[in-house]
Amino acid sequence: MKILIDADACPKAVLQICLKKGRQYGIPVWTVASFNHEITSDHHIVVGNAPQEADLKVVNLSEAGDIIVTQDIGLAAMVLGKGARALSPAGKEYRPESIANLLEERELKAKYRRSGGRTKGPSKRTPVEDQVFEEILLRLLQG
Repeated sequence: MKILIDADACPKAVLQICLKKGRQYGIPVWTVASFNHEITSDHHIVVGNAPQEADLKVVNLSEAGDIIVTQDIGLAAMVLGKGARALSPAGKEYRPESIANLLEERELKAKYRRSGGRTKGPSKRTPVEDQVFEEILLRLLQG
């Protein structure tokens, strides 16, 4: 098992929680990000800045039993298909039985934006989200 982080848009607090819990449980933590980001990690992989490049690297590195941290629903769907677990930085576990609905919702929002509509972005991160993320990560690590 390893923790793989799609670090292009990962909050620093989430990265720190993953590194701390990885050390505590003896599980390697891998980060993947484009060269545009400065990430400090024991196992960091730098990729180019082409669209989806970090996501494809995460998919290629993931294996059944791994924990993937990403806010990208498409990436979550791909790693779930490989038998990995997926967790958003907000502490939401992506599950095989609900991923299709999330993908459909994502597509509807993208279609709305392409037609000129505006959707609300994420709200400012709170300490409660860090706590929720840590609790869900712990549950996944403990099996």
